[in-house]
Amino acid sequence: MREKILKAIEKNSKIEIKDLAAMLGSTEAEVANEIADMEKENIICGYHTLINWENTSEEKVIALIEVKVTPQRGLGFDKVAERIYNYPEVNAVYLMSGGFDFTVFIEGKTMKEVALFVSNKLAPLDEVQSTATHFVLKKYKDHGAIIAEKKVDKRELVSF
Repeated sequence: MREKILKAIEKNSKIEIKDLAAMLGSTEAEVANEIADMEKENIICGYHTLINWENTSEEKVIALIEVKVTPQRGLGFDKVAERIYNYPEVNAVYLMSGGFDFTVFIEGKTMKEVALFVSNKLAPLDEVQSTATHFVLKKYKDHGAIIAEKKVDKRELVSF
């Protein structure tokens, strides 16, 4: 039942308990208790609303930063990751395989704000060897949802 609940709320976190219970052939109490247990066990870590900021007046810049670090002796990458994810500008930190160690996602109002975060806060950390910043120019799909507007071809079909 857990996996079915997780798959359902991952697609729609606003689904009502009664609808979820009906889908699963279970009682509302069983579903509510299972969700509460998964929240306590840190399986469900939060609920997310996906917003297409391009359709608002809010200006946002999203950056993906590749970070190479020197792991701390005895602590590995975890302590370095903790230092990074505690900055309020940071939305996500992932340990990666390949040519760099972390991918860090941040949001700012301008590219300059993002650049200042990297140069004043991230790059000066003792463990950070190097960074490479990439700015998101346009989102087409995010968290499984297509957010790019589909272009409709308004040309008339002509045949001979």
